Amino acid sequence: MTDDERRIVFHWSFVVRRPLMLYIFHGEDDFQRAEQIKTLRAEMGDPQFAELNTTTLDGRSLSFGELRHHADAIPFLSDKRLVMVEGLLARLDPRRKVSDDDQGEERESNPELKQQLLDYLADLPPTTNLLFVENKKLAANNAVLKFAEKDKKHAQVKLFAAPPADQLADWVIDQVEKKGGTIEFSAANDLALFIGADLRALDNEIEKLFVYKNGETIRRDDVPLLVASAQESNIFDLVDAIGARKTQRALELLHEQLRHNANEFYLLTMIARQYRILLQVRDLATRGMGTDAIQKQLGLHPFVTKKMSEQARNYSVEQLEGVMMKLLETDVSLKTSRLEPTLALDLLVVDLTTN
Repeated sequence: MTDDERRIVFHWSFVVRRPLMLYIFHGEDDFQRAEQIKTLRAEMGDPQFAELNTTTLDGRSLSFGELRHHADAIPFLSDKRLVMVEGLLARLDPRRKVSDDDQGEERESNPELKQQLLDYLADLPPTTNLLFVENKKLAANNAVLKFAEKDKKHAQVKLFAAPPADQLADWVIDQVEKKGGTIEFSAANDLALFIGADLRALDNEIEKLFVYKNGETIRRDDVPLLVASAQESNIFDLVDAIGARKTQRALELLHEQLRHNANEFYLLTMIARQYRILLQVRDLATRGMGTDAIQKQLGLHPFVTKKMSEQARNYSVEQLEGVMMKLLETDVSLKTSRLEPTLALDLLVVDLTTN
C-alpha cells in the first residue's frame, strides 16, 4: 500500500473506526479465550460481511511479508477487517543461551521479525484489527507483549488462565447466570469439585444441567444424577480391573481418566459410589435375594444391577467394608493435603488390587 493510499484509507475510516486495533490473547485456558474471540468477531457486525473480512493465519511459519499483506488489505463493504494470527508471538519469546559460559543469559530468538513487527505495529492500518492468539502464557519480556501493554489506547492484552480452585464454584454460578439460570452454591461447589479446572468440560456439564432443569434452580442432588452418568461406564471398567486384582490395568484406566481431565476428587467420589452399591448388592445377595429383587430394593437400572452383581462376586461383605474404610482414609488424605492427589489414588489402587 502506498503512502497516498494509506492516507485515503485513514481519512475514510477515521470517524467510524474503533480505538482498539491490536489484541493479544494468550494463556492455557482455551475455553475463555475462544469465548472472547467469539465476542470480538460478533462486534464486526453483519456475520455475512464479517466472515468475508476475517482472516486466520498460522503464525508458526508465517513470514512478516505475508502478515503485512493480509493486514494491509482494505475491508470489503465494512469499516474493519479482523486478522487473527495463531502462534506467532511465541516465536519471539527470549531463549536462554545453551553454552556453559553464557551464565544463563537470555538472547532474542528472532530479532529481525521482532523489529519488523514493532515498526509495523506502530503504523498499523486503522481499518485492521490484528489479533495475536497464543495457547500458552507469553514471557513477560516478550517484545510485542511489552509494546501492547504500553499502548492502552490502541491495544488490549488478555491473559486467559483458569480461576484458582477456591474460585471455581463462583465461576460456575456466573456461567449458569449467563445462560439465564440459577444454581445452588452447594451444587456449584460439587460440580467444580468433580470436574476441576477444565472450563470447557465444566461448561458442557452446566449446559446439560441447565437444559435438564428447564428454568428451575439447579440443586445439589441434580449434579451426581447427570454428571455421574458421563463417567459411569469407564468407572465400571476401573472397578472391574480392581476387583480382578489387575493392578497395571487398573492404573492405566485411572490415568486415562486423569488424562481426560477428570478431577481426582470426582474419581474418588465415583469409585466410592460404586463400592457403596457393591456392598449393598453383596449384602442382599448374601441374604439370598435374587437379582430382580435387588434391583427393586435398590432402585437400580437393570443393566447396573447385572453389572454390580457380577462385580460383587469378587468380594465378601467384610472385604467391601474394608474397601470403604480405605476409601474414607484416602478422602481424608486428599482433603487434608497429606498426599498429592494423583499419588493418593495410585496408592489406593495398588492397595485394593494387592491386598
